[in-house]
Amino acid sequence: GAEVSAEAAQHLEDLQRLNAEYAAYRRRSERERDRAHENGMVKVTEALMPILDDVRLAREAGDVEGQFAKHVDRLFEALGKLGIEQYGEVGEVFDPNVHEALMQQPSEEVEEPTVFLVMQPGYRMGERVLKAARVGVHVPAE
Repeated sequence: GAEVSAEAAQHLEDLQRLNAEYAAYRRRSERERDRAHENGMVKVTEALMPILDDVRLAREAGDVEGQFAKHVDRLFEALGKLGIEQYGEVGEVFDPNVHEALMQQPSEEVEEPTVFLVMQPGYRMGERVLKAARVGVHVPAE
């Protein structure tokens, strides 16, 4: 009677504890796997950055055309699907969270600090900035 139900309760408690430990282990290993995947993506992106910078410069100089242009577009689409984005455009509002200002000049043309030159594009993976865009900034003239 009472002994059996006490033993059953003990077994149930053990099972519940094991179940909770297993669930915690699974969450931990999923987090570690995601972190390892993310770190791998970051390493690959960092290795590609100088090439991607050059491709962007070539594109801006008008040197990317014809069949080559399609390949370049596909490259950036593939990165986009992986959650990696090259960013930094002239005319963007300067944001110290994503831009690194390498130079500042006063300008009558702007109401707020604004990117007028992109020296090196930035890279982000989702919300995480991998490398800030290095920019020149026009600031409102006094």
